[in-house]
Amino acid sequence: MDKKIEKLGNIKGKVLLFGGVYSNLQALEALKQVAEREQISAENCICTGDIVGYCAQPEETVQLFKLWKAKSIAGNVEIQLREGAEDCGCDFRKGSRCDGFSQQWYPFAQSKLSKSSLNFMETIPDHITFNYAGKRVTVVHGSYDNTSEFIFKSTPWERKQSNFETTKSDVIIGGHCGLPFYHENDNKLWLNPGVIGMPANNGNPSVWYAILDNAQENFTFKHHTLDYNYKLTSKLMDNGLLPQEYARTIVTGIWDNTEILPEIESGLQGFGIQL
Repeated sequence: MDKKIEKLGNIKGKVLLFGGVYSNLQALEALKQVAEREQISAENCICTGDIVGYCAQPEETVQLFKLWKAKSIAGNVEIQLREGAEDCGCDFRKGSRCDGFSQQWYPFAQSKLSKSSLNFMETIPDHITFNYAGKRVTVVHGSYDNTSEFIFKSTPWERKQSNFETTKSDVIIGGHCGLPFYHENDNKLWLNPGVIGMPANNGNPSVWYAILDNAQENFTFKHHTLDYNYKLTSKLMDNGLLPQEYARTIVTGIWDNTEILPEIESGLQGFGIQL
């Protein structure tokens, strides 16, 4: 299948990068306020996908995203939902705890989304490309050739390298794995801004995003934490239909399990984010 790629051309000014909204309306509202405070226009706000996910307000979250007019690529969740698939396509190991939890939150999200929201998902591209401070940038969800692939900082550079070669990019903006990081090698940069819908397994309920800045005509970036009304998010998830383990993670900042994590990232649980 041919990929749908949205080409934004040359971008100037600050760029807000984020991913994994996961139906967390309160986090999205807080991030939109950050964009307004930083005077970052909606077209310079880019999501790495999975607008819908684990939390309690999928329809409200999609509608706010549409109203904001921020950019996004399709995460595996959007792809599965718009195709009417029976699972989230997250590439969880069959029979794992994450797989079991997805059998709760994914049908819940399906049941809540309007035709308008599903139609919106049809318009989302597979990738976004743009030029920024002299560098060619490509936005992917997992990896360029596998939307559901988990790419972490500890993932060998050789696996990342193929993405740069295929896209002829200097910078890859990635998502999906749920953890913020950057990895530089041979003048190439893999940058994951983190996700705003769930904490980063570091023992803190704050979530993560990143901002690009070319104020000095150079390509610079910085990760930031986002505070929001996580207590309300967790309370709304206590509806008898969603995994209570995820509602607890929203508050504690600790994942229920580390099944998807490589050994290095798993060992950092609760110790903060190493950037």
